[in-house]
Amino acid sequence: MRIEQARDMAAYNQWMNERLYAVCAGLSDAERRQDRGAFFKSIHGTLNHLLLADSVWMGRFLGQPFTVTGLDQELYHDFAELARARHGMDAAIVRWAGSLTESVLAGELAYASIVNPRPRKYEYWLAATHFFNHQTHHRGQLTTLLSQCGLDVGVTDLIQLPQVEERNAT
Repeated sequence: MRIEQARDMAAYNQWMNERLYAVCAGLSDAERRQDRGAFFKSIHGTLNHLLLADSVWMGRFLGQPFTVTGLDQELYHDFAELARARHGMDAAIVRWAGSLTESVLAGELAYASIVNPRPRKYEYWLAATHFFNHQTHHRGQLTTLLSQCGLDVGVTDLIQLPQVEERNAT
């Protein structure tokens, strides 16, 4: 992973989350919490898992462990609070990506997993790539769940990110 990729992925994460939360805000709490058979059951559960996982990974990246009891632990019951926390997390991710250097990406990341507490060590660039890939995976689930509700979040392609389009305009 190059520094520019990490920064684009952080911007993409923020852009997509803003769009997803805007669409989700149009649903009732009951609709967001309805068990739809997804990994984390509901739209709210999936949004919550994304924030939880991002909090765990950012804790690892910043050396400030974020302890959870499980991958489905509810951080925020209230959607507005969840949305505010998501907004803050996305800003933190953009700041973190902006602070990355080639030497950091070429280094290693060591941590213990909440699922399997044995110590783990990965190349930092691979852990960062996994972090962004995980977000994309679950946002894809969310777009499917929203589509099943008759809602469309619009274009989700990375190359449609405004910063990327502007940089590649001819």
